[in-house]
Amino acid sequence: MAGFRDVVGRALQAGLDLLNKQVDGGRRGSGGPPPGRSGPSPTGGGVRTARANERAGAIAYQPDLDGAADPGEVVWTWVPYEEDASQGKDRPVLVVARAEHGDLLGLMLSSQGHRRDDAHWLSVGSGPWDREGRESFVRLDRVLEIPENDIRREGAIMPAGAFEHVATELRSGYGWR
Repeated sequence: MAGFRDVVGRALQAGLDLLNKQVDGGRRGSGGPPPGRSGPSPTGGGVRTARANERAGAIAYQPDLDGAADPGEVVWTWVPYEEDASQGKDRPVLVVARAEHGDLLGLMLSSQGHRRDDAHWLSVGSGPWDREGRESFVRLDRVLEIPENDIRREGAIMPAGAFEHVATELRSGYGWR
């Protein structure tokens, strides 16, 4: 069964890649710095942050090539810095759920190797969301609430096994179900 999931995941990813190349040159949303660039909020601060246990809800793997970001997909959006929410960086985010009011709930990704030893970071391996193929880490304790129109582009589909590993950690340590 895992082999079938991998084949389907790769097929979905190939479709996403083709769509991203054809729609807006691979970028969604309007304006803002290119992916990975730092600077002030391009949208006036639409992305909000909260502790993971404050936004705990149901989590399920549901990537779908319907043009909307879904749990299990990695998307790019502007993420505010903790120390100064008026500043931030465009970065990849794993969508884990939708809030009751419709915004996306996501966890930021980092390729910084020192995250490996941080208590609230979890390795999810490498994937097409990182052009250099570096190992990535997801931050579990800080949830991002992202308006759908603040998504710049879809980046990839997280493999089902890696997503389930994140879901298990959110359920066991942060009150998600």
